[in-house]
Amino acid sequence: MHTARYGTIADRLMPRSQERSVALLRDLVLVLGGTALVAGLAQISIPWYPVPFTGQTLAVLLVGGVLGSTRGALALAVYFIIGALGAPIFTDQSGGWEIISGATGGYILGFVLAAGVVGWLAERGADRRVMSMIGALLLGNILIYAIGVPWLASWDPAGDGVAFGWSQAYKTGVQPFILGDLVKLAFAAALLPAGWALLQKTGVGRKNEDDGPKAGIL
Repeated sequence: MHTARYGTIADRLMPRSQERSVALLRDLVLVLGGTALVAGLAQISIPWYPVPFTGQTLAVLLVGGVLGSTRGALALAVYFIIGALGAPIFTDQSGGWEIISGATGGYILGFVLAAGVVGWLAERGADRRVMSMIGALLLGNILIYAIGVPWLASWDPAGDGVAFGWSQAYKTGVQPFILGDLVKLAFAAALLPAGWALLQKTGVGRKNEDDGPKAGIL
């Protein structure tokens, strides 16, 4: 069954070039820009053990919605990889494999899946309406927890073979974040359709918009 595929806000603002090299450069800039946004909002944090409150989730949802599935997932994959290699782009300018193998590694891995799925739905028009965007972003949040919480539950904080446990994982890695996640979700769900409304009103990139594939080279 064919599903119509629409352009994202990024496609509207930076139309695709017919030249492959230019198109690749444009997609690379978008991917790295998405990575930089997540890294930047990761530095907005409130300490909480063992998972801090940060702006990362908001950035992940926005990156997926604005860039689309492939570029959104790539942006978060780059974030994961270069952070794991030691670049200080995780929360509190941290980096290295010890972060990935620690309490928050599952959430960071879940970002890749969440951005891809939110982007896939945005490419199919979910980002044009608030209610459909709420559904897309809620699914994205659930996917982050679906990987992050089991990872946290199996984490061995003392290195003595005793896992953190499901109860503690819920109490410290889910429950305190629900209200904040709902606020961030509502903000992102309003922001993306508002962005489309502004683009429609101003006519920016209008001649490049149609209902066909707009994902670019990547």
